[in-house]
Amino acid sequence: MTDFSRPARIAALVSEYRKYSHGQNIVDRLLGGFGWATRWHHPELDVVSLYVDQLPENDLSRERVARYPELMSYPTISEALTLGGSSLDVDGVLLIAEHGNYPRNEKGQTLYPRYEFFGECMEVFRASDRGVPLFCDKHLSWNWDWASEMVATSRQLGFPFMAGSSLPVTWRIPSVDLPWGAVVEEMVSVGIGSVDSYDIHLLEAMQCLAERRRGGESGVAWIQALRGDAVWRALQAGSWEAGGWDPALFEACLCRSQQLKPADETSRHTYPSVEEMPILVSSPPVAYRFEYNDGLRGTMLLAEGLVGDIAVAARIADRPAPLSVLFYLGSGHDLQPNFFNPLCHHLENLFTSGQTPYPIERTLLTSGLTAAGVESLWRDGERIETPHLAIDYQVGETSTFRGS
Repeated sequence: MTDFSRPARIAALVSEYRKYSHGQNIVDRLLGGFGWATRWHHPELDVVSLYVDQLPENDLSRERVARYPELMSYPTISEALTLGGSSLDVDGVLLIAEHGNYPRNEKGQTLYPRYEFFGECMEVFRASDRGVPLFCDKHLSWNWDWASEMVATSRQLGFPFMAGSSLPVTWRIPSVDLPWGAVVEEMVSVGIGSVDSYDIHLLEAMQCLAERRRGGESGVAWIQALRGDAVWRALQAGSWEAGGWDPALFEACLCRSQQLKPADETSRHTYPSVEEMPILVSSPPVAYRFEYNDGLRGTMLLAEGLVGDIAVAARIADRPAPLSVLFYLGSGHDLQPNFFNPLCHHLENLFTSGQTPYPIERTLLTSGLTAAGVESLWRDGERIETPHLAIDYQVGETSTFRGS
């Protein structure tokens, strides 16, 4: 049982702890604080143990252990959770397996060991006959069966389980949410990045809006992936019924972008034409078209080079103009990535109160969509039925993103 007379003690399990890695961005904030509103906030918790799976030349973990007296490094996950003893001796677990030198399979998925780290945690939880709040960064797993098992295990053992990335909780421009209970007909997201890395980000950005629609979430019926020329043909199709998506939603996403690339470099205010877009992207674009069980239509587009950020637009019934938002990431990873601050705010609340800001089913669904999208790409754009993604959940009316 958690001792609330002292700060919560947290174990951090990290694949790699180097500059700009998720491990560094999250653990550093929980160790040294972060900017929150108008002050520097020091979380009311202590990161007391650290397991690092890989130590590259630019590793920072050893310097952090030397800098923070309360932080100890352990050679195994079990020892990090037991503080070298025989039973669970921490109040929360950070599982951050996002960077490092890990193999890729034939589908292009990086085999990050989230499931393996999670499994070792469960061995300690079971042996200790108790669990503590656990956060899994980004996907649950690249493998759907493993992701589903992780959620089922958390329910069986009864510990608070949070997962996902910084996108759903970061700042937005404008600072709005999808109206709770709205009737939503179609959604489009456009953003940067690559498959099995940023597709999950765009899907999360869509899902944190979509789940607020009337009736709540009921899951996804099917998904189909497109790549390269097939994406441009779908764009020119002009509608969902014709095999594309609503062009007004696509345009709304591009108009929200702060990093839209113009075709004419002598002008920073030129909207690129459909014919010009293929020469602006830096890699073949990728789209996932999918339909929810309640009929909502969704399209995610990775268009690296055309834009340098992530936006989502939604068609709401009886509204003439789309709702559209930019998920604001500021200067990005290369300077001070403050979009991790809201995530760390929620992590502090998770570890001090045991409350998750949103249901774990959101990340289960987006993990499953990502895996299914990658599968469709690997099968040359085959439409994949997804009865396993009939995931029902409800969220409350209160927004959980950083609104100011």
